[in-house]
Formats: sequence, C-alpha cells, structure tokens
Amino acid sequence: MKIFYSDPFTFPLPPEHKFPLSKYALLRQRVMESGLAARHSLYLSRAVTDAEVCTAHAAAYWHDFCLGRLSETLLRRIGLPWSPQLVQRTRHSVGGTVEACRAALRDGCAVNLAGGTHHAFRDYGAGYCVLNDSAVALGVLRAEGLCRRVLIIDCDVHQGDGTAAIFADDPDVFTFSIHAANNFPFRKQLSRLDIDLPDGVGDAVYLRALESGLRSALALARAELAIYLAGADPYQDDRLGRLMLSKEGLRERDRLVLSALRQAGIPVAITMAGGYARHIEDTVAIHLQTIMLAETIYRA
Repeated sequence: MKIFYSDPFTFPLPPEHKFPLSKYALLRQRVMESGLAARHSLYLSRAVTDAEVCTAHAAAYWHDFCLGRLSETLLRRIGLPWSPQLVQRTRHSVGGTVEACRAALRDGCAVNLAGGTHHAFRDYGAGYCVLNDSAVALGVLRAEGLCRRVLIIDCDVHQGDGTAAIFADDPDVFTFSIHAANNFPFRKQLSRLDIDLPDGVGDAVYLRALESGLRSALALARAELAIYLAGADPYQDDRLGRLMLSKEGLRERDRLVLSALRQAGIPVAITMAGGYARHIEDTVAIHLQTIMLAETIYRA
C-alpha cells in the first residue's frame, strides 16, 4: 500500500497557515512512528503540472492564483492567505491524489496524507480548498485512458459541493456525499446521491444511513475506481463539525466503506479531507486509524 505525503515540514508555510494545515506534519510523524512507513513505501508527492490542473480547472483562475493575483474577495473565499509556498504545497498535495489513484489501480489501495479538497469549483476555490484534487486526478487518469467510471465517496462532515458541481453533467462519475445538513456550505450542490443529516447525529444513525447509501452508490456507479474522502470532522469534538461520532464510530465508518469496496473489487484511493478537533491529536489519531484499517483490510 503506497502512502504519499506533502506536509508543511517538507514545504514550510508562513505562520498564518498553521490552521488548518498543521495536522499534516503530525500525521506523517505518526505514520512513521506507527511502523506503517516501514511496512509500506512512503513517497513524497510529485507536483502537478499546469496542464494537469487545467484538466479540471479554469486556466485563468489557476494562472492568477500561481502569480498571487487573485482578488481579495476570492482569497477570502478560500480562507488561506496567499504565499509562494502555498502554491508549491497545493501542487504537491494534488499530485499526491493523482499518484494515489495510479497506485490504487495497480495495487488495490493507496493513501494520500492530504487531499480531499472538495470545496474547490472549476473557476474558484473555497473552504480551505484551492484545487479540487479528486477532479484533477480524474482528469489526468481519464485523459490517459486509465479509468472511466469513478465513484467518489465523501464522508467529510461538509458536503462536497465543488466536486458535485464539477461532475454535475458527467454520467461516468458518481458523487456520493454524506454530511451535516446545517453546516458549510450553506448553499448545497446536487451530488448524484446526498445524505443530509441533522445536527447531533451519532454513531448508530450515521452508520445506518451510510450503509444504505453505500449499497445504492455501489450498485449505480459500476465504478472502476473509488476515491474515499475520509474526513475526521464528523467527530464529536470537532470545532467545525455538528455531528457526534465517536472515534469508534468513525473506525466503523471506514470499515464499512473499505470492506464494501474490497468486496466489490473496486480499487480505492484514500484522501484525508477535513478535521478540526479542539485537540489536534484527536484529528491525527482519527486519520491514522483510517490508514491502519485500510492496511488491515487490503492485506487480508
């Protein structure tokens, strides 16, 4: 199982980027301490090219971002101050998802220790998301003829609105998002399948809804590849969440998704998506248990 990283230790960012990006360096550290890095190949994510970005995004938007020419309004929408380092890290973070998808098609499962930037639309970014890594990855792989029909399973607590919009007219990409109904984004897009959950939902209700959604999504998608956004932010102590899942409930969420994909014979690339717990170690622990469970399921 190949694991790709592009954390702030590798690409140092200005102090004002500490939130929400500081979890990534800690996650790679925990992956190394856990022994995962010793058992598997840990790779520095490559940078995506401009041409690869433009398989999914408007060239004018990406060009202006790279040169620091986005308007203050568009930068506020992203929620991160611009810097040359942010441009570099964005390229590598998205590259990690491209390479995780390639590796998944070969090996069955691969992980990007970043990614899941599902709020980025074709011509603007939002919600800490500059580029939509899933959309770029699929643009690259489909241009190379590596896959056509794809299932995106988005278990971040926020709806994958950018992803839904980008693929709204693409019958070969099935977008499935299970999220808090009253959370950001407040103007939702239409995924192929949306499950909107009320505030305060806990493990049992969430897992029943997810299991039902997975059955429908797998039957309808007929996918050759899945991308799984394993957000840590449905956690009960997440600052930007509104749901009440325990760590054990999130582990069962991962087990449901990954076991269903393994049983269906669908390769999966896993991305981390959101996570904003009051104690950053909780977010990192949730992401780490996703990766360790994937290793267990795909080693069996």
